[in-house]
Amino acid sequence: MHIESVDFFYLSLPVIQDIGDGSQDALLVRVRAGSYEGWGECEAAPLPSIAALVCPMSHSACKPVAASVLGQPLDDRADIARISQLVRRNSLDLLQADHTLSGIDIALWDLLGKRLQEPVYRLLGYDKAYPKTAYASVLFGNTAQETLEKARRIRASGFCAAKFGWGPYGLGSVAADEAQVRAAREGVGPDLTLLIDAGTVWGEDVGAAAERLPALAECRAGWLEEPFVSGALHAYATLAEIANERTDFRVRLAGGEGAHNPYMARHLIVHGGISFVQIDTGRVGGITNADEVAHFARWRGVTYVNHTFTTPLALSASLQPFAGIEDAAICEYPVEASALAHDFTLESLPVDAAGEVRVPERPGLGMTPDVDALRQYLVPVEIRVKGELLYRTPEL
Repeated sequence: MHIESVDFFYLSLPVIQDIGDGSQDALLVRVRAGSYEGWGECEAAPLPSIAALVCPMSHSACKPVAASVLGQPLDDRADIARISQLVRRNSLDLLQADHTLSGIDIALWDLLGKRLQEPVYRLLGYDKAYPKTAYASVLFGNTAQETLEKARRIRASGFCAAKFGWGPYGLGSVAADEAQVRAAREGVGPDLTLLIDAGTVWGEDVGAAAERLPALAECRAGWLEEPFVSGALHAYATLAEIANERTDFRVRLAGGEGAHNPYMARHLIVHGGISFVQIDTGRVGGITNADEVAHFARWRGVTYVNHTFTTPLALSASLQPFAGIEDAAICEYPVEASALAHDFTLESLPVDAAGEVRVPERPGLGMTPDVDALRQYLVPVEIRVKGELLYRTPEL
């Protein structure tokens, strides 16, 4: 069986707001081989990713991603790994290639699972998929009162954990941030796991992050996520040392969603002092690379956590690489997704009465894009160079 087509579909809400909600648009990927098709999703800006698929070759290490995918044999997981390496070699200087590859790689795993009639996690070598405690992932409210109300709704919904991030956190005073964290803790109650996401707001300013640690410790935050930009390894390690010196409550660090290859994730694990590595299959190069990071993290004693804030298709893909790791027991679960995300698939991944979510036991990712519903979000795109048509939105 050989890969016959790779199709990208740019989907978007009519209006995109300047907020930290990645579900406002999406790049859906369809791969066809023989009588099978697989679906994936890139967690990246759609237009640059489409361009990386079809752009003219600049030189031998800057080829379009499609050149390394189309026509390739696809019979087992080794073929997917080989394609991943081929893309990395042939598109070395095409910086968007990892994001473009991510959605393709996910779709290849979905297709292979359908052909072999196995869920992706079984193709990865796991005999069993363990349920994960879903943490309701939301943005901070514009005010502490709004955050309090959000937190109360999360608790009433039956979640056992919640994460608040972005919004105004880190942009104002220490006191304002303390009020936000205290409101979140009050709203979810004393027993739920509370997680805080700073959204890289402090760049590499260790001092600014350290000033927030007392309130986080007081409210027993399970982690402080992404206080710094992805490559600021020294800042991560320094803050981890400061947090470790506390004798009352240690706030642990989480990060990794910005890793767009497994090497970046490894560096953060080894040199950043993080306790949780958060990997987005739609950014890191797909399920192939996420699986590699999951095993490396386990070997280093760091807990692997999925990152996703978009659609059920992306959620299923993000769960596969650590589905069979029992002690990696928590997962991100978006609860403020847009209408686009809600309409994305025919199936859903509900949270059960115990506050847990389970990976689908159906072949592949177990999720089917609702193409009829998605057509209303489709953005027509055409790319021409020197008059030659390189890309036109295909039929969905």
